[in-house]
This record gives sequence, structure tokens and C-alpha cells, in this order.
Amino acid sequence: MVFRCQFCDATPDPETHERLVRQLHELVFGEYLDALPGRWLVWDGQGPLGPRRYACPAHRGELTAYLRVHYGSVGWQPWRMPPYPTTLRSADTERALRMRARSPTPR
Repeated sequence: MVFRCQFCDATPDPETHERLVRQLHELVFGEYLDALPGRWLVWDGQGPLGPRRYACPAHRGELTAYLRVHYGSVGWQPWRMPPYPTTLRSADTERALRMRARSPTPR
């Protein structure tokens, strides 16, 4: 996977890259997630809140401003204020992922 900042095409350091890969498996809708240690900001929009977007530490503010302008009237999620979580996984999330893996429905 190649992750790039939406605003400057920067790429994350290896540790942050690993965290971004793990965040791909989060079951979230309209959430900001911090990717540490590089302080990258991830927007998991999904559906009407747009695609997943990434911002390097220098462009975190630009990403939130962009999302609020473009999706702020669609839902309240773009208006969330920091601090942002690094993960939203729980026992329920893990169970849902296991059940999804066993589902015969194509993805």
C-alpha cells in the first residue's frame, strides 16, 4: 500500500505506514483517526462523507478545513474536534470482522 498526503504527496515513515495499514481494517463511518508516531490524520468518510483521506502532520488543519467545507452540511462528523482516537476497535469490532470473514456474501 502506498499512502500519500492529499495536499503535498508526502509519504509516512515506516512505523506510521504500519499503523495506517492496520487502520484500513477499522469498521468506522465519518471518523478522524490519528496515526502515530508520525501524527498523520486519517479521515474515514465512507459513503456520503467521501473517501478515505490522509494528511501529513503539516496539513492536518487543511484536511479538517477541506472536509468541513465539502461535507459539513451532510453530517456532524466533519466538525469533531481533537484529540482524535488512534483506533476504535473493540471486542464487538473484532467479532464483526470474524463474522464477516465467514460470510458467503461477496465483498
